[in-house]
Amino acid sequence: MTASLHPTARPHPSTPLPFGEHLRHWRQHRRLSQLDLASEADISTRHLSFVETGRAVPSREMVLRLSERLAIPLRERNTLLVAAGYAPMYRERPLDDPALASARQAVELILKGHEPFPALALDRHWNLLAANAALPHLLAGADPELLQAPINVLRLSLHPRGLASKIVNLAQWRNHLFERLRQQIAATADPVLAELLAELQAYPLPEGADDTHLEGEHLGVVMPFQFRTAYGVLSFISTVTIFGTPVDVTLQELMLETFFPADALTGEVLRKLLSPA
Repeated sequence: MTASLHPTARPHPSTPLPFGEHLRHWRQHRRLSQLDLASEADISTRHLSFVETGRAVPSREMVLRLSERLAIPLRERNTLLVAAGYAPMYRERPLDDPALASARQAVELILKGHEPFPALALDRHWNLLAANAALPHLLAGADPELLQAPINVLRLSLHPRGLASKIVNLAQWRNHLFERLRQQIAATADPVLAELLAELQAYPLPEGADDTHLEGEHLGVVMPFQFRTAYGVLSFISTVTIFGTPVDVTLQELMLETFFPADALTGEVLRKLLSPA
């Protein structure tokens, strides 16, 4: 079974800003001086200053060059293009759009091919787009409200009425997720992710949970995900896959998370659960 590839809600757009303010925001977010950015973009510092203050209008090529040097996500590059007076360049389509058929087939191939182990496709805000048949076996007992579309997998995982009480190493796992979110926020400057992080951090730890905070390198080789089930404690490690060199907003923001058994018991349990009757 594969979950439906439903679109997720988008936040209301903010008040439009002049191009120069957008550019200054991203330059400062990347912690670059005007001299640094001008050197990387092969333009004069004076011209860059004029662009930021609105005294000069950048060409379309200049907008794209600056966006590339600042590693601005495609969604925000469209915002910069519009602010500079140009049409958006990068399309955004739902994953079930016919134009994305080959990408959708690749996603479904990965999800199906990963069975009997869990795999899921997520959008930029960690909302579930699709999953394979193994995932529902891990969701038993979660509050039905948290399973209403769009399902946010971070909220579902860490909410007290979600799966939090079943995660053996909850404190370690949630700090691992927090660090991933911080890295994503640093890369995208997405206010929705910042709000999500604040919400998740406010969730209480169940009584008796170890609140050890991991700094720097994770213990061991990779961070395990240990989960209580009726079949015993299942242990996983996970990988994240993204599309290389996407020119579509949806594909750039798509993440595929695949979970692998970290011990023999986990592999055996999942194979039995998904084996034909």
